Amino acid sequence: MTMPIVVGVDGSAPSLLAASWAGREAAIRGAPLRIVHAAVRWTHGVPLVPQPPTWGSGAEAAAREMLRQAAIHAQAGRPHLAVTTEIVDGGAPEALVDAAEGAQLIVVGNRGRGGWAELLLGSVSRYVASRAPCPVAVIRQPHAGDRGEIVVGVTGRPHQEPLLDFAFREAALRSAVLRAVHAWVDPTAREPGDMQPLVYDVEAVGEEEALLLAEAVAGWRETFPDVTLVQHVVHEHPAKALIDASTDADLVVIGAHGGARALLGLGGTAHGVLHHSRAPVIVVRF
Repeated sequence: MTMPIVVGVDGSAPSLLAASWAGREAAIRGAPLRIVHAAVRWTHGVPLVPQPPTWGSGAEAAAREMLRQAAIHAQAGRPHLAVTTEIVDGGAPEALVDAAEGAQLIVVGNRGRGGWAELLLGSVSRYVASRAPCPVAVIRQPHAGDRGEIVVGVTGRPHQEPLLDFAFREAALRSAVLRAVHAWVDPTAREPGDMQPLVYDVEAVGEEEALLLAEAVAGWRETFPDVTLVQHVVHEHPAKALIDASTDADLVVIGAHGGARALLGLGGTAHGVLHHSRAPVIVVRF
C-alpha cells in the first residue's frame, strides 16, 4: 500500500494553501492524502477530566466543516484523488508529529491561526520541521505559475544520501530541472586534521568546491539520467545562496540534522531558509 501524504490544517489561509499544495503533490506521487486537524477534546477514558468548555457539538461541526473545505482545496482539479479527513486529539505540534508516522511526507503552512502576522514561520511549523519522522514540506505564498525548477542545497559532506535521493526523485516526478547549490564561505576540510590556510586564492578554492559538488552528485546523475542537473557553486553563506535561488524555484529541498550546533532542532542554514525562502521548502532530516 502506498504511504500517504499528510497535511495539517487549522482553517487559516496558509493551511488551506498547504492543503492545495499537498493535493497536487499526492496526485504527482499517486499517493492518498490524509488531512488532519488537531484539537484538544475530552478524553473519554479519563472520567475525572472535564470536557474543555470550548469543545462541544458546535466546535465539532466547525472542525468537520474546516476539514471539508480543506478537502475541496486539495481535490480542486483532481477529482480522483483519494482523500480522508480526521480530527486528531492533542496539541497541534505533537499531534502532527504523531500523524507523520508512516507517512512519506507531511505538509504544513508556514504559520497558522495562532501565529502573529509578523512571524514568517510559526511555532507549530518549526516544531514539526524539526521533529517529524518523515520529510516535512512548509508552504508559503504560491508562485504565479510553475517555473520548472527545484533547488537542493548540497554541502558535499557525508550522509546526505537521503537528501539527494529525495531531490532527484522529486525532480523526476515533476520533470523539473534540478539546481544543486553548493555555497562556501571558507575552504572546507576534506578529512579530519586537514588544516586550512588563513589566506587563500578564492578562484582556486572555488574550483575545488565545484569538484566537491560534482563528486557528491555523480552517482545520482547516473541513477536519474533523465533529470536535467545544473550545478551551481557560489562564494556565499549557504542560507543566503538558497534564499536567492528560491526566487526562481518551485521548491527548495534542504537537509537538517540535530546535534549541539542545531538551532531549535534545525541547523542554522535550514532555520534561515525556512524563514525567508520565497518558495515552498521541504526539510529532509538525516
